[in-house]
This record gives sequence, C-alpha cells and structure tokens, in this order.
Amino acid sequence: MKDVSGVNGVALGVFVFFFLAVTVMGFLAARWRKAENEHSLDEWGLGGRSFGTWVTWFLLGGDLYTAYTFVAVPAAIYAAGAAGFFAVPYTILVYPLIFTFLPRLWSVSHKHGYVTTSDFVRGRFGSKGLSLAVAVTGILATMPYIALQLVGIQAVLDVMGVGGGEDTHWFVKDLPLLIAFGVLAAYTYSSGLRAPALIAFVKDTLIYIVIAVAIIYIPIKLGGFDEIFTKAGEAFAQTGPTGKPRGALVSPEANQWTYATLALGSALALFMYPHSITATLSSRSRNVIRRNTTILPLYSLMLGLLALLGFMAIAAGIKVKNPQLSIPQLFETMFPDWFAGVAFAAIGIGALVPAAIMSIAAANLFTRNIYKDFIKKDATPAQETKVSKLVSLLVKVGALVFVLTMDKTVAINFQLLGGIWILQTFPALVGGLFTRWFHRWALLAGWAVGMVYGTAAAYGVASPTQKHFGGSAAEIPGIGEIGYIGLTAFVLNVVVTVVLTFVLKAVKAPEGVDETSPEDYTADAGDAGVRPLPKVGAETH
Repeated sequence: MKDVSGVNGVALGVFVFFFLAVTVMGFLAARWRKAENEHSLDEWGLGGRSFGTWVTWFLLGGDLYTAYTFVAVPAAIYAAGAAGFFAVPYTILVYPLIFTFLPRLWSVSHKHGYVTTSDFVRGRFGSKGLSLAVAVTGILATMPYIALQLVGIQAVLDVMGVGGGEDTHWFVKDLPLLIAFGVLAAYTYSSGLRAPALIAFVKDTLIYIVIAVAIIYIPIKLGGFDEIFTKAGEAFAQTGPTGKPRGALVSPEANQWTYATLALGSALALFMYPHSITATLSSRSRNVIRRNTTILPLYSLMLGLLALLGFMAIAAGIKVKNPQLSIPQLFETMFPDWFAGVAFAAIGIGALVPAAIMSIAAANLFTRNIYKDFIKKDATPAQETKVSKLVSLLVKVGALVFVLTMDKTVAINFQLLGGIWILQTFPALVGGLFTRWFHRWALLAGWAVGMVYGTAAAYGVASPTQKHFGGSAAEIPGIGEIGYIGLTAFVLNVVVTVVLTFVLKAVKAPEGVDETSPEDYTADAGDAGVRPLPKVGAETH
C-alpha cells in the first residue's frame, strides 16, 4: 500500500534490503577465489577462468536473462499478444547451436590466452582490421543493452513511487537510479567478473521464486488460466486507433515469416554479444560449456512461464501507457506489499548482474583490440587491467547518460539495431572456428555490407510513434515477405563473403597468418596450459 507521497514503503524496504545485500556481496566478491596476481584481464575480466558448471550456469543465466527480459517479454505479450513469444523459441534454438561452436572457442581461447572474440579473429585471420571491426561492433551493440538494464530498474522505481512525479526536479527524480549506478560501478571496478558471478546466485534464485509464485498465485486470484485467456482474447480483438486489432492469442499467418526469421536471427546473434562470450570464457573447462548447453534450457522454461504474465496483466485490468510498466504494476496490484518488494528486487538485481558483465565485456574489447593493438602495443597486463577498469566505468556512464537524456523508445530501438549489427560478426567468429577458407578481406567486406544494409533498412522502418528505427522487420528482397532485417543482412553478408573469397583467392590476394593449429580447437584445461598472446607483426589489414 502506498503512503500519501505515493511511495510503497513496505515494497521499497524489501527492495532496499536485497539491494544492500547484493552490494555487500559485490564488494566481498573481490576476496572470493582471490588470485595471486589480480592485475590481469584473466583475473579481473574473466574471473581467473576458474568457474565450474553451476557458477557458469548462474553467470550465463544472469547474463542472458536480464531485467529487460523480465520486463520486456511479458510486456510484448501485453501489448501485441502471441508475437511476443518469439523469445521463447529463439532461446530453445540457441543451445544446440552453441553446443557446436562454443567448446571450440573456449579451447582455442584457453590455448592462446584470448580474452575477447576479436582476439580470436585477429589470431585466426592475421587481421587487425577485421578484429577492429568485430570489436567496434561489439561495443556499439552492447551500449544500448546496458542502457536497457537501467530502464528496467527505472520501471521498478517508478511503480514503487520513488523519485516523485513528472514535475519533480530531474536530480531528485533520478537520484535513486544514480545511486544504483554508483554502487554497480564501484563493485564492478573493485571485483571484476567475480561480483556478478556471485550476485547471480541471488538474482536467479529470486527470479525462480517470483515466477513460481506468480504462475500459481495470480491465476488463482484471477479465476484460472481459462478466464485469463478469455479476457486476453477479448482485449486483443478490440481495434485500436489504426482500425486493426490490438493483437492475437495465436500469430496470424501474415506474421509467421516475421516471427520465424526474428526467432532464428536472434538465436544466431545471442552468443555473438561480447558479454555472452565473456561469461563463457570464464569457465574452467570445455566440458563445463558442454554441460551448460544442456542445462541452460531450464531458463527457457522459466521464460515461457514469464511470458504468460503478459496475459495475466490484461486479465487483471492493468492499464499503463508504457507496456514496460505492465509487469511491475501487475506485481504491485496482485501481490502483498512485502512480496511485491521481493519481485521488484528480482528485477532490480536482474539488471545489475548483466549490466556489470556487459560493461566488463565492452571494456575488455576496447582494451585488448583498440588500446593494445593501436594505441599502446607494449601495454603490460597491469596497464591493460587498469584501462579496462576505467573504460568499464565510462561505458556505464555512457549508458546512464543515454537513459537520462533520451526517450526510452530510443534505447529500445538502438538495442534492436544492436542485434542487427552483432549478427554481422557471425561469419568471422563462427566461420573462423570451423574453416580458414574465408579470406579476411572478404569477411571485412561482407561485414560492411551487412552493417550498411541492416542500418539503412532499419532506418526506413516507421511506427505509429516515430518515422525511423520503428522496428526490426522489413520486406525481404526477392521474397516479398516481411522478415527480420538482421537475418536478411546476414544472408547478404555471407553471399558477399563467399563470392569475394573466390575472387580474392583467384587473384592470390595475400592471406593473413593463422597463429592457431587444428589441435587448439579441441584442447582442454589440462592440455599444455595457456600460451600468452603472441605479438602481431606488420600484417594489419
């Protein structure tokens, strides 16, 4: 129950309790599995590459299933119906896919001391230019993703009534978010990847408890799932200002290409994100990765149940202008105040874990593949770690400025654009793990074509609220169906890469030097140890 100031005191108290608890854990994490030499990216940025199956499972789960997932997936169901379920099949598709290539990436990275995907691309193809392209793409795609985690925290704070109304001074209104950001920045700087790895245990436990309670308790209060689906169906059948129905319980045939291509493209893109790879490379063996691909689908089951909350929000009569607020508002309406606080804490902590990993991953890319490759080639491990710590702070500041100065829909649209961009690194990364046939210049040209087409196509998509970047689906050239822009751009990328590889090999264009060997891709933790990164010679194009 909210007091006269509009603040839900009980929920806020529970939220603050959990927030303080994970803050303490974040700082104590620096002493967890304390390393002999803390001044290296292996230790600060990858947790010493020491995490076992369960720590990696919680870390990857905390990394991939974020606060924004918690808010946005059911919000998409609330706003449009079945179309929002695309997130469930894509997280099912992704695990067989990564089973084929992540163990290979872990092995070669372990053998050569690679910290980022760009490290691997540079080593495999002998090309700093291609490595730089992958690094810049990763940083650009990660920034709005971090911003959306802050949007998730902000949604919870708004529903709890923290920060005042629209007329409140901006500093007072945004002070709670600034405090949360400051705490996140401090313990990430101090503890590196160990902080989100430890906090992920709390985050995922809370999320599982909240969803288990919600999927039983809320339907009982609303009269059962039959009543929920009936009310949702009636709501979706109503026409809006455009004269079209709001949504549907089952996607109509006209939307099936969009649904399928968005699910497939998102599955291909998910483990191209730097934070996914950072969590992967922190594990201690390739078998840890293989086991995780078999148990991570438990999160997909959770995601399917989570998506149903969108229907429950409709049945409960939740009315919000911003669909992102629908689930926090559902929790406050349906749960006792104390348990609403637990649910809000799950979302808030669910933002802190991935935001920390994402900022570390982006910082590692900058340090290894821009700073060390192009600015200070003789940087020591201690200097690399210092730069990475500072850049992780700058990345979070950038995300905070993004959230505080721009409309939230802009952040969402840039995240959609980031998905289109990051998918264009797939041929260089995954292709390079299985074959050396692709020419480095062809991969760079394919990447450029995919980036330009994807950005231009997304720019041309309008929505009822904006002229540009209004979505991530457009007509597929030559087919005429509406499909995911990222997947179309990816196909163009691959076609250009293959054709140019034939041409460049025919004219005997110089190949880069491959510093890896076939046995590197199947090596495990006990095989010959980790080799330091060799110095790259003059071959930089």
